[in-house]
Amino acid sequence: MSTNVVVLSDTHIRRGGSRRLPDAVYAMLDQADVVLHAGDILDGDLLAELGGFGPVYAVLGNNDVDPSLSHLPERRLVEVEGVRIGMVHDSGPREGRAARLRRMFPDAGAVVFGHSHIPWNEPGLDGQLLFNPGSPTDKRAQPVHTAGRMEIDGPSIVRAEIIPLENFSTAGGAVEKLDGGGFRGR
Repeated sequence: MSTNVVVLSDTHIRRGGSRRLPDAVYAMLDQADVVLHAGDILDGDLLAELGGFGPVYAVLGNNDVDPSLSHLPERRLVEVEGVRIGMVHDSGPREGRAARLRRMFPDAGAVVFGHSHIPWNEPGLDGQLLFNPGSPTDKRAQPVHTAGRMEIDGPSIVRAEIIPLENFSTAGGAVEKLDGGGFRGR
């Protein structure tokens, strides 16, 4: 049986603010076995809410100054069904990213990161998956809001995809995948 991992970053949800997770993210979370959040959470209440859907692993983002998030590490390594996944908020510029993340997480099969709000789903050095889910709440210059999903079976990531939330059907969970060519970024 495979494990469904929902990957989020840069949610930027403030206590008392009007920004919230889109319904499509909640539909994804209903199917989640594990949730990864790559920082810029802003409020610990969101982590508590996500914890209602399954185990949550998160890292500190550059905007996570709320004291309720001070326990989060800047980097973390988690293991899901034997797959080691590194997590960091800011991976630095595109130039040199693959080598930098391989040095940070030499034993990880994948690295999840955020910060830029630019979805990224590409192999790095030695097949290490580099994965940025983008942002479900603040798309900046991207064409759509996004989140990520991974399917892990045994010691392998069998699927990793960026989910365009505007095209997500909450009824059936059907998605139209976007490839890296549909995104602008550094």
